[in-house]
Amino acid sequence: MNARRELRNNRVSLFDGIEEGGVRASSSYSSHEIEEQDNETALEGLQDRVLLLKRLTGDINEEVESHNRMLDRMGNDMDSSRGVLSGTMDRFKTVFDPKSSPKMFSLVVLFVAIFFIVYYLTR
Repeated sequence: MNARRELRNNRVSLFDGIEEGGVRASSSYSSHEIEEQDNETALEGLQDRVLLLKRLTGDINEEVESHNRMLDRMGNDMDSSRGVLSGTMDRFKTVFDPKSSPKMFSLVVLFVAIFFIVYYLTR
């Protein structure tokens, strides 16, 4: 019987502070210390979340800046294309000006005649 009682005492001392389903607070900790530990754990969790959000906002910022640069380049390309197109339209206006119509007609007839001559010669 003594051996059994001794085994039981050893077992109680070995598992002191552990209850079924969790750890029970030891009598050496006060409720203030437990609350402080809970606060520290919660604070660490908040710090991790803040760091995650900080990295996420940094990534979003980089993405927005790269898209802004890309849009600026596209705007500049569109402006240069508009300039080229405007010059081309001015040239078309001068070509199809009613004052130069007889000259243009003779030029077109000349090019068509040269095309047919070259076509028959190479055939």
